[in-house]
Amino acid sequence: MVLLDGKGFSKELRVTIKEKAELFLEKYGRKVGLAVVIIGEDPASQIYVRNKITATEDCSMKSFSVRLPESISQETAEEEVKKLALNPEVDGIIVQLPLPKKFDASKILAHIPAEKDVDGLCSLNLGKLFKGEQTLASCTPYGIIKLLKRYDVDFTGKTAVVIGRSNMVGKPIAALLLHENCTVTVCHSKTPNIAEVAKTADILVVAIGKSRFVTADMVKDGAIVVDVGMNREEGKLYGDVDFETVKEKASLITPVPGGVGPMTVTMLMYNTVVAGFRSKGDNELQ
Repeated sequence: MVLLDGKGFSKELRVTIKEKAELFLEKYGRKVGLAVVIIGEDPASQIYVRNKITATEDCSMKSFSVRLPESISQETAEEEVKKLALNPEVDGIIVQLPLPKKFDASKILAHIPAEKDVDGLCSLNLGKLFKGEQTLASCTPYGIIKLLKRYDVDFTGKTAVVIGRSNMVGKPIAALLLHENCTVTVCHSKTPNIAEVAKTADILVVAIGKSRFVTADMVKDGAIVVDVGMNREEGKLYGDVDFETVKEKASLITPVPGGVGPMTVTMLMYNTVVAGFRSKGDNELQ
């Protein structure tokens, strides 16, 4: 069993990202800019936003932090995003999810231009992703593919099973695995025989949001297991995979924490620098 060290690889990638960000400053006279919008006071969201802002600054980029109280209206939230969309110093925009229940997230996200949608969540970018066209791919799925390639995983002809069908992870990782020539099956809450399907996987990606859902009896010997889950129980963090039992069967496996999580933030930085260069008609970083 080999650990897929997302934390270590993220550090490697950020060296390149910082170098490219500094090249952008040298060529175009300003820093690459990332705007992060947060609405409300959710503690977990506050931590995630702080981590993203720190990462932006560590990568020699400029951060724009827009913090809005939950008391604002839907219209005000949309107007704030529209302002960022028009700001020439902002190359990427993200809205920290989930939003408080009173807000319609889809309407707010719709005001992010596709070229600044560094989370890869808008309909145009998701559509391009499924068509295999140049786009800004969703950060977590993109990070998973980058991480697997770092460990020289040969995708072609492999059977891949994705557990979870969210627009943020399940659907886009299925598309990316298809582009890498895997045969892909997507399981979800209505799939009657998830355990049987999971056991066919050469590559198993789990993003279902249920702590330690996947157990050793659901995993093929020698499978590559990618755990996207982050579940807190009594102050501890657990993935969607029962790591302690599954690690005995997997050939490669992501730990929680230290696996997929760091890759997600790093790919957000990566996408933002890509967006910056593309805004200048420059494909320096792909």
